[in-house]
Amino acid sequence: MSASSALQIDTFLPYMRDVTRCEQSLRELSLMWRMIESSAKMNCPVEAGTIIPTMAATRAGFDRLELELVSSLVHEKAANALTEIGTKAQYVIDIVVRNLYERTADVGFLATDRELCSFVAGIHDRQQDIRERLLAYRRKYTVYDEIMLLDTHGNVLVQIDEHMQVEGSVDPLLTETLASENYVETFRATDLRPGRQRALIYSRRMLHPETGAVVGILCLCFDFEREMAGIFTSHGDPKKRSNMLLLDRDNRVIASADPLWIPVDAAVPVNQDGSSGLLMFGGREYLVRTFHAEGYQGYMGPLGWQGQVMIPVEVAFSANVSSALAGLDSNIADGLLSHARTFCPPLYEIMSAAETIRRVVWNGQVMAAGQCGDLLKLKTILDQISETGNRSNELFSKSIRDLYETVLGSSLLNAEFTSHLLVDLLDRNLYERADDCRWWALTPELRAALAAPEQSRQSVEQTTGILSYINQLYTVYTRIFIYDLSGRIIACTNPERGDNNAPDSGSDVAIPIIGANIDPETLSSVLALSTEQDYHVTSFLPTTLYGDRPTYIYHAAIRHQDDPSSVIGGIGIVFDAAAEFLAMLRGGLNKKQGMTGFFIDRAGHIISSTDPSRPVGSQLEIEPSLLALDNGKSASRIVLHDNHYAIMGCSASSGYREFKVSDGYKEDVIAVVFESFGQVREYNGTRNVQSFALEAKSPETNGREFATFFIDQELFALPAECVIEAFTGTEITPLSLGSRSECIGMLSLSQEVIWVFDLGHLIRGTPSVIDSSSQVLIARHGNKTIGLLVSELHGVPEFNESQIVPTPLASLVDGGLVPQVIKANEGRLLIQVIDVANLFCMLMKPEVHIE
Repeated sequence: MSASSALQIDTFLPYMRDVTRCEQSLRELSLMWRMIESSAKMNCPVEAGTIIPTMAATRAGFDRLELELVSSLVHEKAANALTEIGTKAQYVIDIVVRNLYERTADVGFLATDRELCSFVAGIHDRQQDIRERLLAYRRKYTVYDEIMLLDTHGNVLVQIDEHMQVEGSVDPLLTETLASENYVETFRATDLRPGRQRALIYSRRMLHPETGAVVGILCLCFDFEREMAGIFTSHGDPKKRSNMLLLDRDNRVIASADPLWIPVDAAVPVNQDGSSGLLMFGGREYLVRTFHAEGYQGYMGPLGWQGQVMIPVEVAFSANVSSALAGLDSNIADGLLSHARTFCPPLYEIMSAAETIRRVVWNGQVMAAGQCGDLLKLKTILDQISETGNRSNELFSKSIRDLYETVLGSSLLNAEFTSHLLVDLLDRNLYERADDCRWWALTPELRAALAAPEQSRQSVEQTTGILSYINQLYTVYTRIFIYDLSGRIIACTNPERGDNNAPDSGSDVAIPIIGANIDPETLSSVLALSTEQDYHVTSFLPTTLYGDRPTYIYHAAIRHQDDPSSVIGGIGIVFDAAAEFLAMLRGGLNKKQGMTGFFIDRAGHIISSTDPSRPVGSQLEIEPSLLALDNGKSASRIVLHDNHYAIMGCSASSGYREFKVSDGYKEDVIAVVFESFGQVREYNGTRNVQSFALEAKSPETNGREFATFFIDQELFALPAECVIEAFTGTEITPLSLGSRSECIGMLSLSQEVIWVFDLGHLIRGTPSVIDSSSQVLIARHGNKTIGLLVSELHGVPEFNESQIVPTPLASLVDGGLVPQVIKANEGRLLIQVIDVANLFCMLMKPEVHIE
């Protein structure tokens, strides 16, 4: 271990109480082995000769483990903390970039609005009408707090903010915008927004509608402070342990969840490579995680912007203790824990260390069983090992549980956060769809086309051209169409009923859409819309307008230009649900291994899925109470999913701004994520050895000693004199022995190679699963030696003859495999005694040939 690594561990360790406890138990264990080894060498060196090397190796191993395990635990917990804050840092920049991408489309479309361009070109001077048109736009796209039209000299022609009047501007963004054929994105202080520390403005030049000459500039001012406050409220740390930030390319804060803690304009340290080192800010050490945007639809966001989360090291590991295991079925908890090697290697190392202790103690007790004299001294030493080992095992069990809780708690929180992000992305995206349909319904050319007594071919072509231009800018729609009062579609993009994006539109023959009618129920709802702020969304059902696949179609009423109270038709925009929802899920999951995501409705029907085996429209099996989750709430569970142990997180939609909140539209969607931790085990899991502890009892003279062990949840025993020692089950060399299904392989001993039989298979009739707890007992009868695979070791206790009673099967001729039971703990615990002779007889069939 390097000096810098040791320094980092020393820095983290005071803040990790559970790791400190583990370190103390390891030191106690190491000291115990030193004392036992020394005592054995002094008091019974000959008798202890066979186990002294084992004790020495174990002591050395624990000395090494004390350093390596503590180091790995510290790094694991630091990595978990970094992953948690890193997920949030990634999401904050991704949410911002996705939102701002929509702004780039908005400014490009609005800058070509014929009414606005005509006004700026001086073709008409109806300033109040233009201001009302901009206000109508703002009422729909509420993400803007100011919209301005300027001439080429920087004079403000019209603006919507009555409280911050601006006559003109000399900001350099005007020159840059006039010279650009694309939008210009500006974030800084500007005279266009006096009194503001900075403003985020999207500007684009406007052209004369007839000559194409540059005549002015459109500026859309994004409501940056309100938007960031909403993101921080929705996705920030509710316990205020960490601070969520948005940074510029110079690593200066441009938005802070808690500006009193870390103020705007402060220069902060960043961590873009995921290092676990601590960073200093304001005299305090922090864990930090920083991410640049991954981009959305080719848009990377403002140059150099970054998402960052910072958490002080003194609180980074002091979150409330998880209670994930409290209500969890013990079989699921044990089965999930059996996969610790995959999802938490340090946890697996602790479990392996505990098994090593138990096996060494058990082997020593077996060796000393039935002995006297100096071997009795060794037995006394081994009893001390056993007693101290049991206390150490309790400490290990506590450390295992604490770390297990930490890992599960972190995973549950992460699943909840991910599902919350997914449903937030969905609401934010669909908010834009509701805005689009209502704004496009106000397009003068579309209103004129529907108001005309008849639609000429030229009129239809002109209308189709406008719709196609819109559709080229807004690619989230597969089709945009308008229809008259009877519901007949008179113009649309992609004017044939097939869908190029659909994998199978159901027909090789494209059926024309123009002339077809929308369904009567939708038409009735659209015609009943009372204001231009109202809209209608179809249910998520298959439609021929989307290749017979399910989607949402957003509708708004088109009103007569001279009489806004008169509805003359409507506009429908077909959302590309399959592509866009899947992109949201994949973007939110961020390529996390073993994680799948879903959007479902309140009935559990799948709206979108990253799991190919669960297509759209199928049912997702989920707890009924989660389908009734309150809007905006999240929950997480440990569940069995597809025969895997999994963490599940889900969140119910709550809308965005006025969308689904105050606009009258209600369509709840639940985001669900599953993170798989491994296949379900076909056994009952690990046992809590302490729950099978034997009560101390003074044995009678000539008491008998037994080697006890587990098969699943049942306790069994073999006479101690028939058992030599135990090895870990992972040392078995798999090998089949003819038709004998119980024979699972071979084990190499120092003097011989023996066959290993699955004792659990022999007893229950099904094969055992070999895991980190599995052990192989070396049993001898006469001159035959075999290995027996068991689930876990227990002890080598001594029992009175009066405690050993026959079973009903003992009266049979062959006596059976279990002819006796031991009534331990005054009869409250029964231990099944295996008859060694019968066992060997059953296994030594002619085809076995055990030598």
